[in-house]
Amino acid sequence: MRGTRPTPRPSRVRARGAAIAAFVALAPLLPAAAAAAGTLKVDTALPYVCTLPSGQQPVTVRITAAFPERATAGEEIRPTDVTTTVELPAAAVADLTALKAATVRAETRLAVDAAQGGRHTEAAWSGTAQPVGVPAEGPLALTTTGDAPSLTTDTAGDLVLTAGALAVALAPSTADGAATAPASLSLTCVPGPDAEGGTPLATIPVGTDAPTTEPGPPPTPSTGPSSPVPSSGLPLPSLSSDRTPTAGPGTASGTSGAPTDPRADRPEGEGRTADGPDAPGTPETRPAAPPCLTEKPTPMSMSAYITGYSNVRKLNGANIIPVSCVLVEQGQPEFVMKPDGSIHLLTPSQGTLSYQGRKQTPPFKATFLTFGFAPTTATLVLEQTGPMTIDSDVLIVFPDNLSDTYVRVPLVLRVLDLKVNGTPLDVGPSCRTEKPLTSPEPDPAKYPGDHLVLLGKGKLVNGTDAVGYLLSSGGPLTGEVTIPAFKGCGTKGESLDRLLTASISGPGNHVKQIQGQACNVGVEEPTMDNCTEDLQPRKVPKPER
Repeated sequence: MRGTRPTPRPSRVRARGAAIAAFVALAPLLPAAAAAAGTLKVDTALPYVCTLPSGQQPVTVRITAAFPERATAGEEIRPTDVTTTVELPAAAVADLTALKAATVRAETRLAVDAAQGGRHTEAAWSGTAQPVGVPAEGPLALTTTGDAPSLTTDTAGDLVLTAGALAVALAPSTADGAATAPASLSLTCVPGPDAEGGTPLATIPVGTDAPTTEPGPPPTPSTGPSSPVPSSGLPLPSLSSDRTPTAGPGTASGTSGAPTDPRADRPEGEGRTADGPDAPGTPETRPAAPPCLTEKPTPMSMSAYITGYSNVRKLNGANIIPVSCVLVEQGQPEFVMKPDGSIHLLTPSQGTLSYQGRKQTPPFKATFLTFGFAPTTATLVLEQTGPMTIDSDVLIVFPDNLSDTYVRVPLVLRVLDLKVNGTPLDVGPSCRTEKPLTSPEPDPAKYPGDHLVLLGKGKLVNGTDAVGYLLSSGGPLTGEVTIPAFKGCGTKGESLDRLLTASISGPGNHVKQIQGQACNVGVEEPTMDNCTEDLQPRKVPKPER
């Protein structure tokens, strides 16, 4: 993924902790009324060590915030009045003055761990500041303000919030308002040696409204969230929580059009019995789908099903892309400040098609009219011939966070058998496109070669559900593909290459792929709403034209 010397890249701030389990994962946006008996105010100064151009320096980070003094299970816990003040030492100021910086604008992103009863999730507190003057020497305090995602937990017990890694992006400017060279500085900060596990910010007691005077029967295990879950904000690394809203029209999981009760259309043995549907409180059995197992999962592993349609422009028709398994290994997310001052969260991942141990889709049939009159049926597979790269880019803006995800994969189209007017034609064992399918590539210098390009666009609306596509929750990806000429088709001296090439090959074929919600295979306690008991994706999407 990753000649001539490349142009300088923006400075990066690497996120700390486990990478998106998955995206990374988008937490549910649970509605709840904030009802607290009082306010718990936090104002604390914490020791950090930041990596500056001049080297590692001790830095004091002062955090202020207000929380409800206590909460009830199921209620929203929203931090308010959040500020982050980074007190830069004289050495950091010298780094700025060396750039001839007269002013500097700061943006911060603080990782906050929420723990309850041994379960953890991570949220991000983001802040921005107006430009401030850079002194000739001495320390400099930069104070940012911004939103912090709310938390919701359905379990009673103390909720402990702990400050973790801090990313600081600095955009210095000269006296005439021009950008310095470089245009930005990125600081990676971690808690000091005496607080390597983080520094507690607040402890919020979470109770329950249930009667406590008389003991009752043991509670029924819940299939809902049992760890604190961020209910708004960007998707961030999470150790135990990766839940997305149930699919529906306009949501991100790409299953719109499904019946209200997915079990209603299933035969016996697929999520229902002769006597009725699944028992309440248990995850539904997924619809029939090919196996999708990750043999040696890592903490970064996830899997998902895909399906969709691909137009064949020459035939004025469309072929269905069968339900196929994709295994994904997520990369480490990074923060990047672009020259225009915008901040992006970039996450590279790698994917692999998986069917019976091979990197391909299941075989599928396509029926069309060759030359407009001859009914032709072919059995096809798409074979992956190189790395599948998945690059997610979240533009951090308020109130919406905009996401673009590019999926790039080299695929050849192989023909297994062919019938014309019901008469079988022997295509032989090596009938395939002469090279991978190709798409217009927006960055050919970085991504050379022939490959399919699909783009998924999403929006994380502050305080509401995600819309469009995210790697963790799925959704639609679209692109355009050129089908190359065929080779190796036919036997006994009778070549079918020209027949298939004339019938199918050509540019301008629209592709719409739907990805289902991912199963986070590698997390310590996968969400059973998203995964089967044997850790396969539970959500099976339906193709959409």
